Amino acid sequence: MTICNSGDWQTLSVEEVYDNPWIKLTHRNVIAPTGKPGIYGKVHFKTRAIGVVPIDADGYTWLVGQYRYTLDQYHWEIPEGGAPLGESALAAAQRELREETGIRAARWTSLLKLHTSNSVTDELAHTFVAQDLSFGETDPDDTEVLQVKRLPLQEAIDLAMDGKITDSLALASLLKVRILLDNGQLIV
Repeated sequence: MTICNSGDWQTLSVEEVYDNPWIKLTHRNVIAPTGKPGIYGKVHFKTRAIGVVPIDADGYTWLVGQYRYTLDQYHWEIPEGGAPLGESALAAAQRELREETGIRAARWTSLLKLHTSNSVTDELAHTFVAQDLSFGETDPDDTEVLQVKRLPLQEAIDLAMDGKITDSLALASLLKVRILLDNGQLIV
């Protein structure tokens, strides 16, 4: 197996195409490791993606439903959002869970780190399992209209397996939870 390192790519030019508080898009002219010229678009994220799989003592979890403007579709996902780069992933997960569901948790387990679409973006995601739950009021962002649904954890996993949950962060997190439960590495 041949391993390509960054030295095998040559960046000839970088042009900033777009910039806002959350992302920056650049266009790059490159020489690929094959020696062929090409182009690359890169979306740089100024935040990290954060997700939480809350699980109560009865084996239930919560999904959040919302319309996703970029897809022009309504989607069910785990509670998730963005973390400014200066905020710890755990603090952001605690905040997102409370804002979107009103849930607080006494026990947190790091679940996974994931690059969401590494062919075009440098976005890094962190997810957690939240347990020993308590409940309060939600406080969604002023652009969010959310529906929150409590359901058996296995039903949420089945939705992921059946292709009814397509969000990459939710899908990967729910499937990893199933594997950890099956291996006895996560106890509900």
